[in-house]
Amino acid sequence: MAEDESAIADLISLYLGREGVSVQIATDGQTALTAANNENFDLIVLDVGLPVMDGTEVCRRLRADENWTPIVFCTARDDEIDRILGLELGADDYVTKPFSPRELTARVKSIIRRTKRQGEQSKILRIGQVRIDTETRRCWVHDRAISLTAIEFDVLAYLFASPGRVVTREELLENVWGYSEALGTRTVDVHVAQLRAKLGPHAPIRTVRGVGYSAEVADPQEINP
Repeated sequence: MAEDESAIADLISLYLGREGVSVQIATDGQTALTAANNENFDLIVLDVGLPVMDGTEVCRRLRADENWTPIVFCTARDDEIDRILGLELGADDYVTKPFSPRELTARVKSIIRRTKRQGEQSKILRIGQVRIDTETRRCWVHDRAISLTAIEFDVLAYLFASPGRVVTREELLENVWGYSEALGTRTVDVHVAQLRAKLGPHAPIRTVRGVGYSAEVADPQEINP
C-alpha cells in the first residue's frame, strides 16, 4: 500500500489485517514503484497524492514496464475525469476520500479472490482470433501476446465464458468488480473501450445498445471450437 498519511495507512492496514491480508506500506511514490518492481504483490492500493512521485505516474510506469499487478487508486478527487484517467492509465478500481475502510477492504478482497479463483479454474477460452488462458491470465490475438490489466482480463473472461449471451453493465459490475454500488456504468464502458483498443479489429465484443455487451464475432464461422 502506498499512502503518505500514517493515520490512514494504519487504519487500512488494521482492517485488511483482520481479513488475513498482509500489508506493506510505502510513504512515497518512488519507494512504492521500487517495491512493486522488486516484489510479487497480489494487489497495490495506491494513493494519488503521493510525495516524490504521484500515484498516477507510479501506475503509468508500472504498466509501461508490463507490470500488471492489480491497482486500486485512493484519491481525494471526486471528478469523473480524474477517475476515468486513472482507469485509462491501467488502474483496476478506485475509491474516493473520505471512504469507508470496510468498503476498501471489500474491494481489495474481491479482486484478490477473483484473480486467484480464475487461476484455480484453468482453461483456454477462444472466440475468433482471440484466446485467453485463465490460469496464466494471458491473452493473444493470433499468436501475438496482449497485455491486459487484471480488470480488463476479468471482463474479457466473463464475456468469453458465455459466448453470444448479452451481459448487462450491471451484471459485469456485480460479478467482475464484486459490487455495483457507488460505481457508474461508465466504468464498464471505459474498460471495454480499452479492451477493444488493445485487441484491435479482431475484438470479439459487440455492444447491445441500452443493455450491455456480448462476446461474439461478426462472422459466426470465425468462432473456433
